Amino acid sequence: MSQPQWWKKLVFNLYASIIFYTSIPLPYINELDFRTVAYFAPLVGLMIGGILGLGDAAMNYLGMPVIIRSALIVVTWIVITGGLHLDGAMDTADGLAVTNPERRLEVMTDSATGAFGAMTAIALILLKTTALIDIEQHRGLVLMAACGWGRWGQQLAIARYPYLKPTGKGAFHKQAIRSYKDLLPGLLLLLSLSAVMTLLNGQDLFFALSMILTGSAMATLTGVWFHHQLGGHTGDTYGAVVEWTEALFLCVLTIF
Repeated sequence: MSQPQWWKKLVFNLYASIIFYTSIPLPYINELDFRTVAYFAPLVGLMIGGILGLGDAAMNYLGMPVIIRSALIVVTWIVITGGLHLDGAMDTADGLAVTNPERRLEVMTDSATGAFGAMTAIALILLKTTALIDIEQHRGLVLMAACGWGRWGQQLAIARYPYLKPTGKGAFHKQAIRSYKDLLPGLLLLLSLSAVMTLLNGQDLFFALSMILTGSAMATLTGVWFHHQLGGHTGDTYGAVVEWTEALFLCVLTIF
């Protein structure tokens, strides 16, 4: 493949990933291939976090209190993603609430939101908002890290665990993430983000290392937990991994 064609394919696949994972109003292109969108998920996460960080910086410049800023950031977070992952977290919660394991996947495919799904959404929004209120420095970089690690956790779940349904909205992700080596680009991006934080302010080396340890731990453990509960993953649990990794990452980071 010639170099211009290689770059064209790369740009088109990234463009498809942005369209798939966000509600950003970009024009649709007929040549897009959505089978590889999961490969670019951490990069899209960094972009989403960057947008949120810029919005937070703008509101801070205008003198907006941190409580209102944090709430608006979380709302914007949902708007940018179109609630894609939050919907998956809600469906997963409804499925896990069923005592009969054989009916869990059936309940998860139901578009109606149950009580446990609604409570899960409220819990995630509260956790993210309150954690952000307590994080005063480098909020933009922290948001980028949260979004990036959440989507790297999704990649890890795709690579490591079986997909529970023959078809579904997440089945084609297996074509993009086929082995652990496909996780390396996203991991290197996230390590680079921590290195940037260290270079910006040398005294934050401990905080940067804390981001790496917290992010990788939360991304791994959430995937492990859902696999333990269901015996594998679905498109809904991929979304749940993203949401819970983001929320728990922010919560744990307040310690440091």
